[in-house]
Amino acid sequence: ASKSQQKDSAKDFYTGGASFSGTQNGLAIAGDYLSAASFLGIVGAIALNGYDGFLYSIGFLVAWIIAMLLVAEPLRNTGKFTMADVLSFRLKQRPVRLAASIATLFVSLFYLIAQMAGAGSLVSVLLNIHETWQQALVVAIVGAVMIAYVLIGGMKGTTYVQMIKAVLLCTGVFVMAAIILVAYNGNFSELLDEAVKAHEVAGTENPEGILEPGMRYGGSLMGNLDFISLAMALCLGVAGLPHVLMRFYTVPTAKEARKSVTWAIVLIGGFYLLSLILGYAAAAYVGVDTIREAPGGANAAAPLLALELGGSIFMAVIAAVAFATVLAVVAGLAITASASFAHDFYDSVIRGGKSTEAEQVRVSKITVVVIGIASIILGILAMDQNVAFLVSLAFCIAASANLPTILYSLYWKKFNTTGAVWSIYAGLGTALIILIFSNAVSGTPSAMFPNSDWSLIDLTNPALFSIPIGFLAGIIGTYVGKPDNKDALQAEMEVRSLTGVGVEAPVDH
Repeated sequence: ASKSQQKDSAKDFYTGGASFSGTQNGLAIAGDYLSAASFLGIVGAIALNGYDGFLYSIGFLVAWIIAMLLVAEPLRNTGKFTMADVLSFRLKQRPVRLAASIATLFVSLFYLIAQMAGAGSLVSVLLNIHETWQQALVVAIVGAVMIAYVLIGGMKGTTYVQMIKAVLLCTGVFVMAAIILVAYNGNFSELLDEAVKAHEVAGTENPEGILEPGMRYGGSLMGNLDFISLAMALCLGVAGLPHVLMRFYTVPTAKEARKSVTWAIVLIGGFYLLSLILGYAAAAYVGVDTIREAPGGANAAAPLLALELGGSIFMAVIAAVAFATVLAVVAGLAITASASFAHDFYDSVIRGGKSTEAEQVRVSKITVVVIGIASIILGILAMDQNVAFLVSLAFCIAASANLPTILYSLYWKKFNTTGAVWSIYAGLGTALIILIFSNAVSGTPSAMFPNSDWSLIDLTNPALFSIPIGFLAGIIGTYVGKPDNKDALQAEMEVRSLTGVGVEAPVDH
């Protein structure tokens, strides 16, 4: 095939030709997953809220076990390019693909907002920019650079960037943690005491509170419910994240898919344990007030800690790694969203499966530009939010809209098209409606619209309501709707998902 044909081949653009080994893919998954939120957001959350900030680390890590046990292998065996390929395998194509691509776009959009906000605060800290309009300009420029990068690179370029970035990020975090532990002679409790003193200096009401649960969540019934809601979103979200699920299609076999998850868990687990040291060290070294007043607030804790530990050159290196992190994650997300839109919506819904691959690639590139612009605008609105919190919203939508449908379609024989469509729209709709009327968007000083108040519910994460509604709507829809009468396809999907037989054969509906 000529070079141009290869570039336009959709399989190449979306999955890198399914040519990566399990180890390479494990590195790339870790790269995809350890986003700006993991690094910037969690270090900041631990510095300011102590134990309650570390809950993000635990949630992000535990989630992998669910993804590995329930979803990774069957998806790899059933799938082609996107999540909707799996969901529509034995259901009616058009309604399911339309719903799945809408859910994918929303999850990707929320995730992208977090990355844009992270990149904006990172560059603002480096250039010491405090004016709001200047920070907004930074977000816009960064977004434009990232859109250009995705359009040129495709999935293969993105995967290599992810692998390199995962190694750099883990190394950077390891070096910072090592410097801190050497400074304290390996005495972690001394570091915790210093962090408590830093909170005393900053006038925190209960400085000891950073060592125990309840500083950020808890204290009231709604606080406790908010905590349960966050935990549900974090633990169940990964198994429904389209850009992580798409990574399973870039390996040649299910065995490699399993191996890649094992590698990812080792890297991600190590990274999150070290984030605990960095978070408390940021409070001790940088100071609580300094973090709060920095551009981007909590998101600035990690680069400021690097400045304290190793001067401006070390800070520049760590910031560059964090920036590469944002760039790579944005690329992975943008490709997922655009692949879903071109492959599921344009090709299957609008063109009835008759579009050429070159057309699909063109439509997916237009989608990248549109979703990029939307995420820049929303990223500017959300500049002062903690990026780990913004990502938890994307996890909530993934767990509410995608996870019920994925699990039902893999494991429940009766599940039908009505159930799939109901569960996606009900989960997505509930999550968005509760979010709009929650105090994360209006009514509190840290909300997206701090000067307005239309909040009706004292929750920051809607998962507590939207996830059960997504699961319930799938069950009700299945019993209300007509059976699809695709028993042969149901049997084929079951054999395929459990054994991997016939993965490369074309699926003919």
